Amino acid sequence: MIDTHENTALQDIVALEEAHTSGVYPKRPLAIIRGQGCTVWDADGQTYLDATSGQGVALLGHSHPAVAEAISQQAQTLITCPEIFYNDQRAALYEQLSSVLPDELDRYFLCNSGAEAIEGALKVARLLTNRTGIVATMRGFHGRTLGALSLTWSKTYREPFAPWQPEVNHIVFNNIEAASDAITENTAAVVVEVVQGEGGVYPADADYLQALRQLCTERGALLIIDEIQTGFGRTGRWFAFEHAGIVPDVIAMGKGIAGGVPMGAVAWRGELGTLAKGAHGSTFGGNPLASAAAVAAMGAMRDQNLPQRSAELGAWLLEELNSRDLPGVREIRGLGLMIGIDLRIRVTPVLQALQDHGVLALPAGKTVLRLLPPLIITQDELLRIVEAIQLALQEATA
Repeated sequence: MIDTHENTALQDIVALEEAHTSGVYPKRPLAIIRGQGCTVWDADGQTYLDATSGQGVALLGHSHPAVAEAISQQAQTLITCPEIFYNDQRAALYEQLSSVLPDELDRYFLCNSGAEAIEGALKVARLLTNRTGIVATMRGFHGRTLGALSLTWSKTYREPFAPWQPEVNHIVFNNIEAASDAITENTAAVVVEVVQGEGGVYPADADYLQALRQLCTERGALLIIDEIQTGFGRTGRWFAFEHAGIVPDVIAMGKGIAGGVPMGAVAWRGELGTLAKGAHGSTFGGNPLASAAAVAAMGAMRDQNLPQRSAELGAWLLEELNSRDLPGVREIRGLGLMIGIDLRIRVTPVLQALQDHGVLALPAGKTVLRLLPPLIITQDELLRIVEAIQLALQEATA
């Protein structure tokens, strides 16, 4: 419930949204109106450390100057240009992607979100293999559009739309025997996250991913890695599949690719071929505004060496969390600055207590507290988050 004594500005924002919202989002009693770096401000002027990165998007923090400048310049030059024409910013983005991806992944389809990237990846698999079966994993999450939804494990998301799904076989995550049993001559692709995000922050074992890569090669199925949440330095490498020393056939990208501007992308091995004209498309995909933002964002990520920063700060954060006597904690998991704290209690009261202590965080299921801070965060800011977590857990378990 919203406190009726709160700022009138907050009441007005809440009233307008409540009058028109779709109803699908669980709303917290907070209206965020400004952000800078790792800090956001609410309508009352209160500040919060943002350990959500706007659902994993703000890898560079909020209102990064390089991204803001690129958007401003491009908005005054050319905002939209469909892919039926060539464009300088799109070409520059292709060049940037080529500089951070393995050489083999040199064909791209640009879209507007991670879910759209998954849809594109499924089309690539179907069209380039002429097969129909898809293998995905239990606890996996790949989006809520219909094709992506079919890969998502949770029945809460999936069952209302079940009659419209493609043929998907869900198998146990991190179990190569289950994968071997599931991949057949009709399997177009296996879709997997290197770290399951929404599913509870479960990292895959390197030997599992290596064996999965070999299985897909032997049986003619494409290995699709969902890098939407893990990509662009989040786990301590440019892409999480690098931890296992493998190269997938297709990857889906989104979230932080454009510094907060909506964008998604699919990349695949050029040796697989290109798609037939008209096989897929997107009105806004690869538009100059989003492309300019992505070029600036990736340039800033490289200049600040954010993948390495994520690796170092993530290792420190895991050690700091594990060194403390945190009540109600079952296990702490993660890779880079993607951390899951598995609780013996429900996570919702902990999230509210954290907010009261000036920290915004995310759930990953009903009992996992998920931290996805911007990769520019400082060690002092992470220490403040740890101390707030300790206080919040003490209050929630009292």
